[in-house]
Parts: sequence; C-alpha cells; structure tokens
Amino acid sequence: MKVPFHIITTANLGAAYPFISDEGLPVLGAYIGQNLLGGHFAYDPFELYNRSLITNPNMIVLGQIGRGKSSFIKSYIWRQSVFGKRAWVIDPKGEYGDLAAAFSVKPIALRPGGHIRLNPLDFYRVTPSSTRRKSLQSPGVVSGHCSDGCHSVSVGLISSLASTCLGRPLNPREKSAIEAAVRTAEQGSAQVPTLNSVVTNLFEPSADSAEELRSSRRSLAEDGRDVALELRRLVDGELKGMFDGPTTEGLDLDMPLVVLDLSAVYGSPMLGMIMICAMAWLRSWLDYDRSVKTIFVVDEAWAVLMHVETARWLQSLWKLARSYGVSNIAVVHRASDLTRLGGERSEQSGLGTGLLADSETRVIYGQSPLEVQSAQALLGLNSKEAELLSRLGRGIALWKIGDRSFLVKHVLAEGERHFVDTDAAMRGTASLVENQYGRG
Repeated sequence: MKVPFHIITTANLGAAYPFISDEGLPVLGAYIGQNLLGGHFAYDPFELYNRSLITNPNMIVLGQIGRGKSSFIKSYIWRQSVFGKRAWVIDPKGEYGDLAAAFSVKPIALRPGGHIRLNPLDFYRVTPSSTRRKSLQSPGVVSGHCSDGCHSVSVGLISSLASTCLGRPLNPREKSAIEAAVRTAEQGSAQVPTLNSVVTNLFEPSADSAEELRSSRRSLAEDGRDVALELRRLVDGELKGMFDGPTTEGLDLDMPLVVLDLSAVYGSPMLGMIMICAMAWLRSWLDYDRSVKTIFVVDEAWAVLMHVETARWLQSLWKLARSYGVSNIAVVHRASDLTRLGGERSEQSGLGTGLLADSETRVIYGQSPLEVQSAQALLGLNSKEAELLSRLGRGIALWKIGDRSFLVKHVLAEGERHFVDTDAAMRGTASLVENQYGRG
C-alpha cells in the first residue's frame, strides 16, 4: 500500500519533529559552504565571541592528507579579507605562494644565507604618536628603552630555544646567565638586542653582570657556555643569515596577507625552533599594532609540539589570543599529533591537550579508522560523530564549535581554485586544478 505524502510548512515540521537539529549559527562572516543538515554555513570567530557563543577565537584543523584542509584554510583567508581581516601564515612547506600572488604580495622567504633576516627579539619598538608605521624599519627608529615586559618575553624566548637545543631543562646558573646576557644586550648601542648580541654576551659577560650575580666574568661565561654553543647554531651555524641580526628594512606587515615561507629548512631537525623564532617576530608586531583583527595560521604545528619549551611558547600565543585580537589556527593531520609526540602523560601531551582546550572551534576532516578512537576521546565526540570520521568525503568536515556540531561541505568558488592547488607536482603540471580540492 502506498503511503500518501503530506505537505507541511517548515515551521510546523519543526514542531512535528522536535530536537532533530538546532537553529544553527548566526549567518555572519565568511561563507564556508553547505551545512549538510540544512542551509548554508558561515563562520567568524570574532563575531561569535562578541555574541558570547564561544569563549575563545582559536581553531584546530585536522585531517588526513588529501581531505581538503589546505583548500579550506586558503579560501577562508581569502574570504575573511573581504571583512577587513588580515592573515599571517607560518608556511613550512612553501604551499601558500599562489595565495600570496592572489593578494599581490610576495612571501617572506627565509633561508640560510638568504637576503632576509628577522630579529625574533623585536619586542622593543614603540607606537608612533601620529600614524601607524607602514613597514618594519630598522631598530634605529625605536625608543631608547624597553619595559620589563619586553625583557621578560625576550628572556623567555631565549630560554625556550636554549632548552630545546640542549634537550633538557636549564639549570639556575644557565637561566641567570641568559638573563644577564639579554640585559646587557638591551643596554647596547643598538638598543634592540639580537640573538647575535645575546650569544656574544653569553661568551663574554660584562663586568657589571658578573658583579650583580656575585660572580666573576670567567665563572659567568662558564655558566652560560653550553647555552651559547647551542644558540650559536642559530646565528653562526647551519641557519646563519636567518635570525642573526636586525630585521631587514622595509618588510611590509601592513598587508592583508603575510606569508613566512620556511620551505628551505623544512627537513631540518631544528624546524620547530625556526617556527618559534618566526612566530616570535610576528608576535612582536602584535605588541606594536593590535588595530586589525588577525588570523594567525601555524601549518604543520606538530613540529612546534615536538619539544616541551617550544610547545609552551605556542600555548602562550593561544592564551593571549583575546588580548591580541587574534584567531590562531593550528593545522595538524591527526588528533593524536597533539599528544603522541612526547609520549603518554608527558608534558608535551599535556600541552597538546591544553591547546585543544584553548581552541573552541575544531574542524575535523577525514581520519584513518585507526585514529577514530583517539580522536573521539581527545575531541569529545559522541559515538555517531566518531563513526563519521573515517567516512567523511573530500571537502567535508565535522565542525565542533563549543558543544555544537555541524557537518559542512566546503564549497570553492571558481576564482579560488588556482590558489588552492597542491597537486601540481603529482600531475606533472602547474595548470589549474582539475578537481575541486587541493591535496590538503
């Protein structure tokens, strides 16, 4: 017997079948694609935060290679620029060049022996009283003194780099030697310390530093020698020419997109440290200029989470997101990348879990069946959501925003396809994408 159909309005249908789906998010911000449970899906973490729908603007994006992560991130940056948001990208593999070209900007390509240097200790500039500076000038234009805040951030960065290089926590003598070296560098004629000046002062401490610490110059030099030898690799070793001097003049950060291309050192065991130096340099600009909402993308974030000290530095950026007006985005392949690197119950594992806790938006593309169980536990998924993970098609993601869930199919515009393609090498051509999504 054929069952007759019945025509009903959506208002009455909601009453007839309650609790099937919620009303969704306010349609504000960048269009992402189709909500497969009905309607369109748009997202803006700043708008959601202003409406108290989320408590932080940070995001984690996860997914196997080829599921569409990169396509989503690149188109999201492109669309958010329409709303006046700028984006800064740490690009370890050199995959954002086409997107930069679409913005009519060039990536800042860092490489050993290259022509561009970044000073990760650039926390010392002051805001001009008139208009915002359009480009990052040489240290000569900054004020003659730095606050205790600048000093503590610089000491923290140097300590993180040194501990990571040494593969162990620093002892009290090493910490004191670093603090003294940074203080002496701050008082130098250049006014803005550099890694090079800090290393020099570790090898050759000042008499004032030795007197302050009730030591001799020789003893203080011995206290900091191991630190100096390891940090020397950043300024006079295999990474010479990247972070060993003042920032190159004329680098324009007042642009809708800034890409730091680290592809020249992608295979380096020091990649995590390099990424932290690059992030520290960008953070220094946020200390200077918070007038524009910023999307800060850290691709291949597992490299930073490899070491306790660099993981701590990354987490500190996540915790400062609201005060900086920044939406941080960490891109990884698997949920287990956030906890597996240091071993179960290690500090790295705890820091990775903390990063998740500080990222109220989780965008989860397809996962291997072997990863489903760990993803369910780490991401707080119910059984139905976990069951979906290994069956999500390309370009489809489970969005977890707070305690709400959405199944979203990312939609690309025709004009966006040329800058999301990461499959050209596999096809042996640099032509436009033949399929809708890049390698991801």
